[in-house]
Amino acid sequence: MKLDLRAKPFNLNDEKIAWVNDTLGEMTLDEKIGQVLCPTLSNLDERSIEYFTHTLKVGAGMIRPYDLEGLQDSINALQNNSKIPLLVAANLENGGNGAVMQGTLFANPMGCAATGDKLNGYRLGKIACAEAASVGVNWAFAPIIDIDRNYHNPITNVRTFGSDSNTVTDFAREYIKAAAEESVIPTIKHFPGDGKDERDQHLLVSVNDCTYEEWIESYGKVYQTLIDEGAPAVMAGHIAAPYVAKAVNGNLSDAEALLPASQSKTLITELLRHKMGFNGLVITDSTLMVGYMQNMPRIKAIPFSIECGVDMILFNRKIEEDIAFLKDGIKDGILSMQRLDEAVTRILALKAKIGLNENREVKKNYSAVIGKPDFIKWTMECADKAVTLVKDSKKLLPISPLKSKRIYLNVIENVADNNSPFAEDIKNRFEKEGFTVTLRKRKYPFDPANLTLETITPEVNEALKETMCSTDEFVREYDMAVIVLNMQTASNATVVRVNWNVLFGMGNDLPWYAGEMPLLVISVNNPYHLLDIPMAHAYINAYTNNKATLDSVFDKITGRSKFKGISPVDAFCGKADTKL
Repeated sequence: MKLDLRAKPFNLNDEKIAWVNDTLGEMTLDEKIGQVLCPTLSNLDERSIEYFTHTLKVGAGMIRPYDLEGLQDSINALQNNSKIPLLVAANLENGGNGAVMQGTLFANPMGCAATGDKLNGYRLGKIACAEAASVGVNWAFAPIIDIDRNYHNPITNVRTFGSDSNTVTDFAREYIKAAAEESVIPTIKHFPGDGKDERDQHLLVSVNDCTYEEWIESYGKVYQTLIDEGAPAVMAGHIAAPYVAKAVNGNLSDAEALLPASQSKTLITELLRHKMGFNGLVITDSTLMVGYMQNMPRIKAIPFSIECGVDMILFNRKIEEDIAFLKDGIKDGILSMQRLDEAVTRILALKAKIGLNENREVKKNYSAVIGKPDFIKWTMECADKAVTLVKDSKKLLPISPLKSKRIYLNVIENVADNNSPFAEDIKNRFEKEGFTVTLRKRKYPFDPANLTLETITPEVNEALKETMCSTDEFVREYDMAVIVLNMQTASNATVVRVNWNVLFGMGNDLPWYAGEMPLLVISVNNPYHLLDIPMAHAYINAYTNNKATLDSVFDKITGRSKFKGISPVDAFCGKADTKL
């Protein structure tokens, strides 16, 4: 397709087009290659700024959450030291906390969708982009427009707006609207769509196995709608869509059809550019993922991605090496200068779109933006509407110390930690409500070999006490059991499931007691834990583990507030036993 800078999503005037063309015309090969690289800005000291801007001449960089102190000054120094203004990105998926440690965690996208009110999509974008922009971030790697169609998927989950394509579109559209108001570039991701496979592209090329017709009516519909409305950037995932690719190009071999979008000319140029009419910038997902690295040597993959229609490479194993690979790719005919110039033109046009050609320095009163009262109020309102009662089969709720004073509490997180601040907070919250709480240790320093020793150690004695406890002893000690799950989706994880810390298959970590006493289960991150705990008598999904959500959960389980959330996914995982 012809690159038209006057058309959406750039919509540039003559003055900005002249800046793009003049800048491109004056650039050296080294400067052009630098423009297509977006490394991690892991350090923003003076030496690093000099290295990124003068030595590498990068076109963009991504920050992980930095401490607020001095961050605006550092980003301004980065901009002022660069010959060409920079795109500065952050993962702004659930709030300004993606850029700044002190930023607001508004809600995970699924928590927004559970409110049933797309206003919370707008508020998510507004808080995330306003707080990030106040320190100089101008590019959001969000909103996520993946569709959560497989409850086994370990990485999409609460990061999505759910399993319905119309809901995903509605909430993403509102995020994009808010980002535009803050002059922050939104990026829809992860093309061609995650959430269908049960595997994670961090670990391999994951596969979206929709037929072309299925894809067009789901993932494709979301992308097409937002592209037609002017979405400026797309992140290409290390996700293959073999049936879609073969429908677009019937001459592909099986191996070619299974290439990830980040390395597929069929998916990027033929589908995304030509068929869907996307005129904006395409950036890869992290090229450190195995999904990017498994099909071909990096010396070929880096220039090949640009030739396939990608405009920018995200992250590097060693950035000097990738620069050399791009130069070698041009010399060896893998990458044409025409395609490189086109990529650089799009990058420059995106910078002009948000006015970086005229003003690259940020001088905002960030302390008046980050965590401002309206943002806190919105966060509390979203939490109140999001928390979802999935089931209460024995009318357990509301709970009260008058009915069930003695609670056996088990707080399960991704990593077992007896000193978990989150677990201690949950315990304290129950105690403030008037309950007597026993918090189970999640980690036993126990070696089974010690059982053969003549002297029984305190650790052995504690383990024996738990495993040899009779049913009657346990039941007489407690009135109710509560399991709180804070298991976040995490990259490089093959699965996110409830991980019981079992002692010989008998420990009280397991919910063996569900037939003996009431069992309340609360999940604050993953909506699918009923799959592993179908015996829960009452089950709640909260989607986000911030303070506002926990406040809302306790208001609701004690009866001070009504449950209002509606699950954006099938929390029963299609299983009959989870509904009992």
